Amino acid sequence: MTNIKIAIIGVGRWGIHLLRNFLAHPYVSVIAVLDHHPERLAAVKQQFNLDENVLLTTDWQAVKQLPELTAVVIATPAITHYGLIKEALQDGYHVLAEKPLTLDSEECRELCHLAEHQQLILMVDHTYLFHPAVEKGQSIIETGKLGELRYGYSTRTHLGPVRQDVDALWDLAIHDLAIFNTWLGKLPIQVQATGTVWLQEEEKELIHPSPGLADLVWITLTYPDNFQAYIHLCWLNPDKQRRLGVVGSKGTLIFDEMSSSSPLTLICGEFEQQGKLFIPINQKQEILELEKAEPLKKVCDRFVNSVINNTPSLISSGWVGRELVEILAALTASLNQGGKPIKMSNSY
Repeated sequence: MTNIKIAIIGVGRWGIHLLRNFLAHPYVSVIAVLDHHPERLAAVKQQFNLDENVLLTTDWQAVKQLPELTAVVIATPAITHYGLIKEALQDGYHVLAEKPLTLDSEECRELCHLAEHQQLILMVDHTYLFHPAVEKGQSIIETGKLGELRYGYSTRTHLGPVRQDVDALWDLAIHDLAIFNTWLGKLPIQVQATGTVWLQEEEKELIHPSPGLADLVWITLTYPDNFQAYIHLCWLNPDKQRRLGVVGSKGTLIFDEMSSSSPLTLICGEFEQQGKLFIPINQKQEILELEKAEPLKKVCDRFVNSVINNTPSLISSGWVGRELVEILAALTASLNQGGKPIKMSNSY
């Protein structure tokens, strides 16, 4: 039986869930856990009753010296991704990295080329792309049930956590960007963003210097055929929302994670013109049944299968990660210029 030896790098808020999934995977042995906080290592050792043979360390060099290591899973702050991923690929390890791939699109391009040169898997944990609601929604749109697509909208708000390394744009937008790109099967040709800073001002030491870390961001994405999507992001709003919709001439598809019934709903309805009047017709609502599966488990399964077969995941490859970072960088440029529209290049 295949047994892939994996090291988990970073067991903070998200890394601990990656650890949980890989510990349960039948084709994986977690042989090392790395974190710069010794108290986290002690906590996961107790929580998961880790075997004594699992290396718990704060030293990256100690992990790299493990003779049977096959792959590393990186769940560290985004600013550390480039160096860790590059070193891992150079040393011959497959990599699954938490989003975003890096904070710079040219760094992403370099890492993608390096992975290809080394014949290694570089995959990004864009968990929403493996969500049953997103997968089902894509098939609904592809069948044309919404008619002519007209516009989209999303709201992603909550009260914390407030990041200190990136703003709400880089922390939150990537999820909705990934979903819109997937559902539409296209990339935006123009982006625009405005924001407001309340908590952390004058952050000049970041990779993307700005007047501060925006707590509230409004985004407009323009796709081919003039389809526009509007995104509202805020980590300073106790009204927690995770809602995204695509509107067409025959109905609207809603992905609402906070829904108590089902996260995916198709609301049908269109107009019939009678003289100068427009009369609503064909109105109905359908709750769509979904596969019961944890998206992150599906991410881990896809990574393992990609490593076993040495076949990149087209859904969430390093190149997909680079496309999203390119869009985020353009949105940051717009944000820092007071909402100036930014044309996207063809070099995604």
